Amino acid sequence: MKTFKIAALAGDGIGPEVMREAIKVLRLTETKFGFRLDLAEAPVGWAGIDAAGKALPDATLALCKSSDAILFGSVGLPDRDPTIPKAERPERAALLRIRKEFGLFANLRPVQLPKALAHACPLSKERQGGGIDILVVRELTGGLYFGQPKKTEDIAGGQRAIDTMVYTTPEIERIAHVAFKAARLRRKKVTSIDKANVLENGVLWREVVTRTGQQYPDVTLEHMFVDNGAMQLVLRPTQFDVMLCENMFGDILSDEAAALAGSLGMLPSASLGVTSGEKTFGFYEPAGGTAPDIAGKNLANPLAQILSAALMLRHSFGLNEAAAAIEAAVKNAITAGHRTGDIFSPGEPNARKIGTREMGDAVAAAI
Repeated sequence: MKTFKIAALAGDGIGPEVMREAIKVLRLTETKFGFRLDLAEAPVGWAGIDAAGKALPDATLALCKSSDAILFGSVGLPDRDPTIPKAERPERAALLRIRKEFGLFANLRPVQLPKALAHACPLSKERQGGGIDILVVRELTGGLYFGQPKKTEDIAGGQRAIDTMVYTTPEIERIAHVAFKAARLRRKKVTSIDKANVLENGVLWREVVTRTGQQYPDVTLEHMFVDNGAMQLVLRPTQFDVMLCENMFGDILSDEAAALAGSLGMLPSASLGVTSGEKTFGFYEPAGGTAPDIAGKNLANPLAQILSAALMLRHSFGLNEAAAAIEAAVKNAITAGHRTGDIFSPGEPNARKIGTREMGDAVAAAI
């Protein structure tokens, strides 16, 4: 029986609640599909600061390095973050550091709107077409978020903030390959997002993606400026299959696309590093934040965390059957009318508003 070691880092806010439900579901798939998960939990974010004085404690990082994958909740508490220096805050000191530490250069964010949640999408049913199914592929370790210099300095009359946008040909090539390979397994279309009309980065991005695309003659490639891309997601989202984005554009557009799925609570993500042999080290997290206003109240939607666990089984462990079972169970729970508050509509027939634990139970029962 294969054993896979997972670092389960729940983090702050609703993180522990939704992580609990994901682990509940994982334990059922473990039994049904005949593999073993060695799940070890550790603090991160403000939980790490409270436990060990920093957002990514040494012991937590060591656990991650000895694991096959990281299942992550969320970090950051807006009320507490301003009390410490920016460099020590959870998003920078934990989240960005993990991405860089493990070379997690490719973020995959699938955006799907189940028919049963058509009411939760802000677009009219006409704009939803036959269904929304988009994969956003985001470069994760370059661009403005990591480029140097990055600083705030004093100048006459105030301060000046500097962020540097940097990309190299190899960085663009490797994320482009991820997008084209993903498209081959879907509807064979890549829409590359850039700002080539004003940014040098955009010019290089477009040139490299075009050149890389020539290796995939079976995949259609189109280029789109980021501002038009943002508009088209609202006007005609069904035109997109795979959206290939640099770091900041992908951050913004994937969150915009998330609204099309009805709620951030429905959106999983996978951040992948370099494949070594048959293994791909990955970092799996829901797209939403810590939502401290509802933490501990049994109100959070755990489906994004559960679906992130399914992505982990597929991309890091090759357990496609178990991953598909979780995804089918989520669809079945939704079709049966189970709704957390973020996807509940009072006028929807046969819908029942339930809490975090109950939604986890509904998915578990459908495995």
